[in-house]
Amino acid sequence: MIQRLFDKFADDRLQVREIDKVSRSLVDGSADGDKHFVIVAMPIGIGAFTKYFKVLFGIPVLIPEFMGGVEPGAAGDGDFFHRNQRQRYAKVLSYLCAMIVITGAAGFIGSALAARLNEERFFDLVLVDDFSRSDKLANHEELTCAAKIDRSAFFDWLEINENQVQFIFHLGARTDTTEQDRSIFDDLNYSYSQRVWNACIRFGIPLVYASSAATYGGGEHGYADDHQIVEQLKPLNPYGESKNDFDRWALGEVAKGQAPYFWAGLKFFNVFGPNEFHKGRMASVVFHTFNQVNATGSMKLFRSHREDYSDGGQTRDFVYVKDLTEVCLFLMHHRKASSSGLYNLGTGHARTFLDLAKATFVAMGKKPNIGFIDTPEDIRDTYQYFTEADMSKLRSIGFDRPFATLEDAIHDYVKNYLIPGTRWHASA
Repeated sequence: MIQRLFDKFADDRLQVREIDKVSRSLVDGSADGDKHFVIVAMPIGIGAFTKYFKVLFGIPVLIPEFMGGVEPGAAGDGDFFHRNQRQRYAKVLSYLCAMIVITGAAGFIGSALAARLNEERFFDLVLVDDFSRSDKLANHEELTCAAKIDRSAFFDWLEINENQVQFIFHLGARTDTTEQDRSIFDDLNYSYSQRVWNACIRFGIPLVYASSAATYGGGEHGYADDHQIVEQLKPLNPYGESKNDFDRWALGEVAKGQAPYFWAGLKFFNVFGPNEFHKGRMASVVFHTFNQVNATGSMKLFRSHREDYSDGGQTRDFVYVKDLTEVCLFLMHHRKASSSGLYNLGTGHARTFLDLAKATFVAMGKKPNIGFIDTPEDIRDTYQYFTEADMSKLRSIGFDRPFATLEDAIHDYVKNYLIPGTRWHASA
């Protein structure tokens, strides 16, 4: 029995197809003359979860229910209908089990992204990290995932399971900007990232990885995510150097034709938000302001050591972690080879530390009480006084979602996470 394919409708990514010659072995109890068909959105998007599908073997029909986690896949993810009947069904099943890998998943940004994916009903996540740290446990213990893999075992796991992996977010890194031991960064930020990159090439997996605005150094070359200036950038610390070194290496590989079919390196600016409780000194100024105000009723900001900036007038492009996760989801769903490259991830609007501190006081319902202390000597010479992301490149590929204002983001963070002391997890 051969059935005709349904006509394509809606757009070139969403298709309803009738499958010809369904195998008897795949549909038990079928009778002679029965018609068997599958209705799917093709290609099925990343992360479809099997509990949202009804498989009626007695009545041989597979019917996808409407759900937010199944979306049209990107062009180039596979030509389903140039396969034989068994390959077609195998492909459907592999998509239903498709996994999204997040490295650094116990950390701040990685766990936040996992929470956002859970909210979108993506549960088949593979979380990769060093899960031995008890201070990070609250970040990931309530996440729904398919597996948690120690970062030292990840590549062995990937070797076996690569055919089920549809996307990798490589967010794991050493992020301490005061660390001076370059060997730590060489191992975690550079060599490990190279292995992830090469694995994505080998297995045909799209990749988004974490770069950093620390690559821009003192900003003498501006803050445009232009590939042409990467060689000229002079980061101010080993952390920034490690991130720029990898960006340079990646662009070199691209020039040689050795790159994942889609890749994006995200230059994170000053990220703040839920799940940074474990970061200590490296946590955001919002986090430190909240804790200082609770403990002392006041906040001490770094004094300016430059005549062209007033105390508290130092600026940063502060970006809320929830906005960052929206960019990650956008890239996952709209991945195209022509859009590969480095991208800034800030808001495009610099704000002062004084603005930030005042907004935190307001969110806490307290009158601002702000003083100033000298910038610590170990970071004074490498301290940035201005950062502001040029966001035109990301906007040019279709990301049009507005970023939260500093005040709105701080209000959400303080009221919903810092005051109750909770992490960001998907609601039930």
